[in-house]
Amino acid sequence: MASAALKMVKVPPNSASLEEARKRTIDFFKTACRSLPTVMEIYNLDDLVTTSQIRSTISAEIRKNAHITNHKVIDLLLLKATEELSNIVSHYKQRHHLIGQYVVGRGGLIQETEEKDKGISDFLKQFYTTNYF
Repeated sequence: MASAALKMVKVPPNSASLEEARKRTIDFFKTACRSLPTVMEIYNLDDLVTTSQIRSTISAEIRKNAHITNHKVIDLLLLKATEELSNIVSHYKQRHHLIGQYVVGRGGLIQETEEKDKGISDFLKQFYTTNYF
């Protein structure tokens, strides 16, 4: 079912304008959101995260590149995102890849250590924060 939704968005090599590239970005986001129930089922993520939390993570990843105004760069990013979604839906990734990249994320590990590091010296706190990624 998700693979049928994935085939709806085709990113051509060149968009005619910035508006067209932005429209394709919105279409990709809709396709990714439609694929979320299948992804949640395939990777058994229901016990870790809700669908709305994953949706907000996808939205944050898209908004991270909102400053880009070159439509060719936007097309390239859409091509990479479509490929990533295709790999996820086709089950080419393992569960821990999704958890590390989209559930925990870059800020998640630092948030987890704040509770654990209450009795640790400042030197060790700095050492641990610089060695996570």
